[in-house]
Amino acid sequence: MTTWLFDLGNTRLKYAPLLADGSLGRVQACAHDDAGTWLAALPEGDVACIASVASETRRVALLDALSSRFIRLHRVHTEAALGPLQIAYPIPAHLGVDRFLAMLGACTGTAALVVGVGTALTIDIVDAHGVHHGGRIAPSPQLMREALHARAAQLPASGGIYTEFADDTSPALAAGCEGAALALIERSLHMAASQLNTAPRLYLHGGGAQALRVHLPAHVWAADAVLLGLARWHALRIA
Repeated sequence: MTTWLFDLGNTRLKYAPLLADGSLGRVQACAHDDAGTWLAALPEGDVACIASVASETRRVALLDALSSRFIRLHRVHTEAALGPLQIAYPIPAHLGVDRFLAMLGACTGTAALVVGVGTALTIDIVDAHGVHHGGRIAPSPQLMREALHARAAQLPASGGIYTEFADDTSPALAAGCEGAALALIERSLHMAASQLNTAPRLYLHGGGAQALRVHLPAHVWAADAVLLGLARWHALRIA
């Protein structure tokens, strides 16, 4: 029986086969497009497990495409508790399934600050027992840039290299927007250590995180955190 895992985000789809030992096979990714060409190369198999934070239009398009390629589809939702993870939100549906799965994958018996940088910047604290102590949501650096550009077109939506105090507009924007994200992560690490009475490991993921990594302290880099969480969800719920 072949099983594939699908992570449908706000800007792209990532997917990978689930191997017999529970690990991920080769991860593939493609950006959304209105013409639907992003659906043309989808794989076929027996079981598909899908996590989506994308728009209803994108989600329905993916489910329709997969329904003709797979025997069974499992759409994954946030749960109050699963395996070692217990979320802090009293209404599970209010916590994005991407955050839920990233935390599930990060539960390894040590406290973690789980940081995702995509369209949004999300930060969650999970203690060594898997108890979620809440989190934060902020605009990602790229979204900050785009919002500034939308209100002031002379401010470029991209470009510039981070420096602490810049001497031109593009690097100043990079310094400000990336610096805001770095400051929030660093404060969250400090406050999490105070709240948990132990220093959490920093568990970092998301396409926008690469630019921040060089400026952050030691961390676990989980490029495919949601898919890893999906693999664990499959082990707990399906296998």
